[in-house]
Amino acid sequence: MRVLAVVVTFNRRAMLDRLLERLEQVTALDGVLVVDNASTDGTGEWLRERAGDKVRSQTLATNTGGAGGFHRGLDWAVSEGADLVWLMDDDGLPAPDCLDLLLERRERDGLDFCGPAVLAEQDPSRLCFPIRLPGGTRVVHEMAAVEAAAADGPVDGLIDDIVIPFNGVLVTRELVQRIGLPREEFFIWGDDVEYLWRAQREGARIATVVDAHFLHPATDDLGTPMMGGRTTYNHTPSDLKHYCMARNNTVNLRTYRGWPFVLLFWLKTVWFYLVTRREPARIPMSAGAAIAGLRGDFTGHRRYLR
Repeated sequence: MRVLAVVVTFNRRAMLDRLLERLEQVTALDGVLVVDNASTDGTGEWLRERAGDKVRSQTLATNTGGAGGFHRGLDWAVSEGADLVWLMDDDGLPAPDCLDLLLERRERDGLDFCGPAVLAEQDPSRLCFPIRLPGGTRVVHEMAAVEAAAADGPVDGLIDDIVIPFNGVLVTRELVQRIGLPREEFFIWGDDVEYLWRAQREGARIATVVDAHFLHPATDDLGTPMMGGRTTYNHTPSDLKHYCMARNNTVNLRTYRGWPFVLLFWLKTVWFYLVTRREPARIPMSAGAAIAGLRGDFTGHRRYLR
């Protein structure tokens, strides 16, 4: 099996260097394809100087966001004959045995789309991105809860039907050919969820391999409690991220879950920025983003680019 890693980067050369040093030590990896999203910090030139037998790069003419980068990178890897593609951002760091564990469980359990537990780099006892465990409404932040759920689940060591896409996930060539590439027009935020939901709709075998670990900086207020702790909201201080989240999440929910879920998301947005964290200016921004997405307009985020 030919295994290629795809890394998407933008203006984080130091973190990219750390990641590439780790990937070059992974013996099961046949190559690393880096998609540079038109970085302005010299990353493109640095990558060209650093190129070798294992690491190759493409520098895009414009910044296409994570969605555009993974769209380009996954297409590149498949065209290079990859049977399996390992996807990640530049700020992540897989454990040295991460890929080996993913490959082992993929082979043993017939997985089409599998990923590691994504841990907060500042505190690896916690998840970087909180997840809702299968079969209920419980959202967990602690790695211990994930390990306990995996031990009690139908397949020991796996959390079935859940991955955190584009953070060390392994996807098969066959699945890519079946469901296509990520939606590049999403730019950021929600492209990963859309790809996961698309795979689920097509009946892909999906799981998190709990023993495989992937570190990622915890930066945004993901999973901020609201309504007395009965639910959470993915707040971010970035206007760019929020605009894309409001737009793309509306489109995803409308496509895969239906209007009741869209209305619930809008209600949560209004409540969060009027009651939980008073930022009323976020409400018209959210409404404009949602309407643009429903109309098929994916250009509005450009006004927030710096």
